[in-house]
Amino acid sequence: MEPLKNVYSPAFIDSLTKSLKHVYPELNQKAFVKAVFDSDWDARELKQRMKHLANVLQQFLHQDYAKDIQTIINWVHHLRGGSDNHQSFHYLFLAEYVEIFGQEHVTLSLKAIEEITQYTSCEFAVRPFLIKHPEKVMKQMLKWSTHKNPSVRRFSSEGCRPRLPWGMAIPVFKKNPTLILAILENLKNDESLYVRKSVANNLNDIAKDNPDVVISLIKKWKGKSEYTDWIIKHGARTLLKKAHAEVLGLFDLNTSVRCSVLNLNLNKKQIALGEEISFSFELETDAKKESKLRIEFAVYYAKAAGKNSRKLFKITEKIYPKASKHMISKRISFKDLTTRKHYSGKHKIAIVINGNELAEKEFVVR
Repeated sequence: MEPLKNVYSPAFIDSLTKSLKHVYPELNQKAFVKAVFDSDWDARELKQRMKHLANVLQQFLHQDYAKDIQTIINWVHHLRGGSDNHQSFHYLFLAEYVEIFGQEHVTLSLKAIEEITQYTSCEFAVRPFLIKHPEKVMKQMLKWSTHKNPSVRRFSSEGCRPRLPWGMAIPVFKKNPTLILAILENLKNDESLYVRKSVANNLNDIAKDNPDVVISLIKKWKGKSEYTDWIIKHGARTLLKKAHAEVLGLFDLNTSVRCSVLNLNLNKKQIALGEEISFSFELETDAKKESKLRIEFAVYYAKAAGKNSRKLFKITEKIYPKASKHMISKRISFKDLTTRKHYSGKHKIAIVINGNELAEKEFVVR
């Protein structure tokens, strides 16, 4: 697979300089390209290349932040309206520019972020501003939650997530998420699924530190609309995985399940790293009444230190008829991912129904 850092190819940098020259005629294109592909270029990873591009851009502009940020805004307008064929991901270095050089120019930087995020996301770049100036930035974020552009509305939620993956955590919001809530209220019935997904992810972040806040919102939003019902369910996923009794009850999932898991079988007792294993089991439901069941499986992964790490995966959630039997099967891959490295050793699969582990089997990865 081609390394992601190679999106910054010579062809892309060439198109970048051509589009920049449209709004900044003084640009020396040859010198810009030479500065980008310096002696350290090949050794840089993706994030380092983005930072390097931001620094090169700063060197070739006016050396005046107010003038430079206006040039960048003009450039973004040109990119959005032009024939640029590259995905906006390539231009994340523009957000990096604001993060690096705009810390002392909050008002100008927020103006730039509003424009840039309509082309490429600024959810990581805004976080240092939130840490330094939470109330001022959140006042603007609240205004953005009613913006006509869905990317800006989505950003108003995504940018202030307390635990944004791969981004700086916001300690003040992990402690007290109150400033976030008005934004989520504005977005809870947004017409864009892209926006609503961010609201749910923000709720899930909040739930990790302040479950009571999310439980209160679940009670407040439940049944208000199809959108809010989807958001609270998706936003409560961590609490559901933890088998939080009150949350399970709010979604009509009884922790005192009357069902059985029978004949849990693995197709292999031992596999090699990189292979996959299959399992199957029979679900037998309550003989007297239908049951709403959330069916998951837990994998107890062996770790480098010899301990196990439990990871939960959802299979399905639905209402099952009384006195019925159902065969369920799944496969699990043990190929390494960017988010998970596998280790040899003893592993375990457990079948989880409404938060209860009802059956388990061990196997070995060698």
